[in-house]
Amino acid sequence: MNVLVSSCFLLPTRYDGKAQDKPEMQAIINFLKEAGANVIPVCAEQLGGLSTPRLPAEISGNKVITINGEDVTKQFSAGASSVLKLCQELEVKVAIMKERSPSCGVNQIYDGTHSSSVVSGSGVTTKLLKENGVVIFTENDIEGIREYIWKQKI
Repeated sequence: MNVLVSSCFLLPTRYDGKAQDKPEMQAIINFLKEAGANVIPVCAEQLGGLSTPRLPAEISGNKVITINGEDVTKQFSAGASSVLKLCQELEVKVAIMKERSPSCGVNQIYDGTHSSSVVSGSGVTTKLLKENGVVIFTENDIEGIREYIWKQKI
């Protein structure tokens, strides 16, 4: 089984050029590998043509806007499409995405004001993957990931 993972959990691909240091994610990665899964790290923002580091961006209405007001919706959409294509080509059915990210947020995203306020919603990539049948987990759902993987009988 191929499992897509937000690359910022493993590599310095976050907007600030750092990796998202979450010890629980290492436990998830180890579990996936022990279960025989192929872990596929992906950064939709890089696939969409954005550099690392890059200005922080948030979803505001139907657009993705950086902290200095630049519209990067096109890059986020292109990255999401590239990730979907990769999932289809590699038959990825499950992904673990970074909560609150404008690309990868699953249940929450920042509200578009760059004030650290959070609202319910999904990032651009996560939304597209969900619409196309990919099962999405966050880094906060370790038990859900384990249960899903065991049910799939890798």
